[in-house]
Order: sequence, then C-alpha cells, then structure tokens
Amino acid sequence: MPPPLTPWEFWRQTLNSPKYILAPMVDASELPWRLLSRKYGTQLAYTPMMNAGIFIREPRYRREHLESCTEDRPLIAQFCANDTDIFLKAAKMAEQYCDAIDLNLGCPQSIAKKGHYGAFLQDEWDLISKMVKLIHRELSIPITCKVRVFPDINKSIAYAKMLEESGCYALTVHGRTREQKGPLTGLASWKHIQAVKAAVNIPVIANGNIQYWSDVERCLESTGADAVMVAEGNLTNPALFANLQPLVWDMGKEYLDLVERFPCPMSYARGHLFKIFNHCLTLEECFPLREALVQGMNLEDFKTVVADLEKHFTPYHQGVKAWTPPTDHPTSRLPLPPWHCQPYVRPSPEEHLKKIQLIMADEAKRKREDNDNGEEKSEGTLSKNKMKKLARLARNPKKQALLAKQAAFLTCNQCSNLPGVKCEHKLCRTCCKKKCETENLTCEGHTGTTVKRREKNLNGELKQLTEETNISNDVSNSPTSVLV
Repeated sequence: MPPPLTPWEFWRQTLNSPKYILAPMVDASELPWRLLSRKYGTQLAYTPMMNAGIFIREPRYRREHLESCTEDRPLIAQFCANDTDIFLKAAKMAEQYCDAIDLNLGCPQSIAKKGHYGAFLQDEWDLISKMVKLIHRELSIPITCKVRVFPDINKSIAYAKMLEESGCYALTVHGRTREQKGPLTGLASWKHIQAVKAAVNIPVIANGNIQYWSDVERCLESTGADAVMVAEGNLTNPALFANLQPLVWDMGKEYLDLVERFPCPMSYARGHLFKIFNHCLTLEECFPLREALVQGMNLEDFKTVVADLEKHFTPYHQGVKAWTPPTDHPTSRLPLPPWHCQPYVRPSPEEHLKKIQLIMADEAKRKREDNDNGEEKSEGTLSKNKMKKLARLARNPKKQALLAKQAAFLTCNQCSNLPGVKCEHKLCRTCCKKKCETENLTCEGHTGTTVKRREKNLNGELKQLTEETNISNDVSNSPTSVLV
C-alpha cells in the first residue's frame, strides 16, 4: 500500500522540514556519529549505505547497520541494489525501523562498479524506475533517491523527472558526475542542482562543496534547494551545522563517550578519530600519536590517544607556548590552528595531474641516468600498478616523510617492512609465517597465514595419507581378476 502522505506532507510532517542533513557514509554514519552530529545541528540522518543482498542474508550485518534509538529520528535507511525482489525484501525488513527507504544511485567507487550498483545504474532507467515504483507501491513509508548528475544538464533534469514520476518522494542531488572522484573530484556543479530543483515538484537536497558554515548558506541561496547534505565536511567537523569549529579533543571525547553507550566496530571509531585529528597527526611531532591510534584496539587505547593529544596542544591553545606552523606544511595554510575542527581541502584535479606529470618526468629521468650508468635498462613504460602507486603518492605528498618516520621507530624485527598490528613476534606477515613454520610457533595476529594454514596442510596430508592407505587396503583385498 502506497504511503498515505504526499511528498510535501512527508517532508513537513514526518521529517519536520529539515535543512541540515548528514549524508549516508559507508563505515562512517553509524549511530554514535549520527548522535554526535545531531547534537550539533544535524536535523535528518541516514544509515550507512547497506547492500540489500547482504542485509537479507546476515543478521549481524542488519544489527550493526540498522542500530538506532529514540533520539535518532527522523532516520532514512539507504540501500544499494540492482534487483527488484531483493531490494523489496530488504526494504520490508527495515520498514519499521526508519522513516523512509533511500536508493543509492550515486556511489562512484570501484566496488560499486564491480557490484553493479550506485552511480553505475544511472544509465539503466527502466530498472531504476521498476525498483522505485515497487517500493512506492508495496511499502507504507516513502522511497527517496540519491543521485549524481550527468554532464548534460538537460539529461540530469530528465533523470530527476523520471524518478519523480516513478514515486520518489525526495531527491538528493550530488552535483558531481560519476567520473568526479578521488583525485579528480573537483568542484560540484550547483547549476545542475538549481536546474533540477526548478524542474521537479518534490523536495530537493543539495550535496557537494560544503566545507564551512558559509558554504551551507551560499548553497541554499544559489540552488534554491530545500536542504543541504554534508559528508566529508562533517567528518572533519561534526559541529559544522552549528557554525562552530571546536577543539578536536573535545569532539573526540564526546564521540568516544557515545561509542561507549552504543558500541560500534573499533575500525569505525579509529576512522573518525583520524578524520577529526587529521591536521594534528600530519605534524612530525605527532607521529607517535598517529602510530598509537593505528595500533589501538579498544576504547581505552583511543581515549589515551585523545588525552595525549590534548596534553600536547593545550599549552599552545592557552598561549603558554607560541605556536609556529612548520614551514611549507599544509597546516601553515589553515585559517585556524590545527587543533580546531576544520576541513581537509583536496588538491584540484589540475594540481593532481601536474604532480603526476612531474613524477613521471622524474621517473623517466632516473631511468635515463640508470641507463647512462650502465645499469640494466627496463623495457616499456610504467606499469599500471606503478602508475596507481604514483597517483596515490601524488594525492598525499606527506606519505614518504610519514613512512620514513614510522620506519625510524617501528619496523619488523627481521626486515624493513612494518610489522603486523597484532603480531606477537613484532614481525611482518612473511617473516612471521617463516618463523612460526620453522620454530613450530603460533601467532594469533597472523592466524590466517600461520596456524590455520599449517593445520589445514597437516589435515590435508593426513586425509591424503588415509585415502592412500584405504586404496592400498582395497587393492590388496581385491580378487586377482580385478587387478588384471
């Protein structure tokens, strides 16, 4: 049975006409983070994106991704899907725990391409329309959609109208194309969002280019959208919608308190702390704290990192010590000292391409010098893997310095690689495997490559030996005629 309310009635009565919305983020918009964001101005939140197929198969996945509480409303559950029946079944299972179901049509990542969902469905309008119509017809709560734009504004408008006609009650428009991601992200087009808003008669949420509070106000004015959705800007400053840039350790402590009340995977908590503390942890003096956060395994470990960070920067914050940003360091260009929540601004695609060109030029020069020195000449051009590594290096120019510092105080006991976080012998995976196999040891940190594999091999050998013995016995007991 279709929802009893019209799109605008749903927007005003159920969602309370929200203006400030937290985006659905994989492994990042879990319950503790949503509650922290709601405390600082967020009026509507989404669950992390959930895979509809996994959702209907695995109870643990459902519990982790759909966890909520009375303070966590209104709430929209987002799914990625490419099958109408599976999508409907997942939506039915989530129906009573949220206020609407959202179909993700905007994820541009490689995993979405591999799984054939998100932005990689945007050319299959018939399939999308069937999924939206089915949920609209069969559920008592509305369906909403989150999309990316096409380069052509007119095609983006036609896409939005198709979704509206299919039963979509609210549309989030990310003003970037499917190809704008990673180092090629660039700016979102608010003109596309403005054109879509003018063409449809359902609520439109603008997404893209929101780093500071001033961006929120400009976006609403420029696009005419009914609300603004924030993703990355929220991860570095969960108080963005409150027009605050608080101390990073205050946000860290508040978040960990919520994690204590509503437990979530420690990987989520670690990821959030890395985002909040990003500008501090890139400083050379904070590399030990960064490593402590990497190795932290529980709340107490993370609370210690927060306390140590606060202890280190409080004298600077209080003026007891004078703060001087390191020369040519990204923190020197920040509007506030690094211990305040503020966004990480990506380099432009043009800057990224220039860095790639410089790296390739340096690589070509090094090869020529090697050839001139009589060293072995490598054939062909750079491999795809090498190009990917160079691209990652170009996106993060601090990486080499960071790895050098890490290596100075943390390396495998038998080689120059980094050791496993949980390795009992302080070895990398390869060295740990050799040590355990030669010395008959065990290592819980590298179970998959040592103990279990050795047990599997022994079991396999035992099984093979048993089978050979049985065959031998069968043959010895067989009639002579069979042997012939």
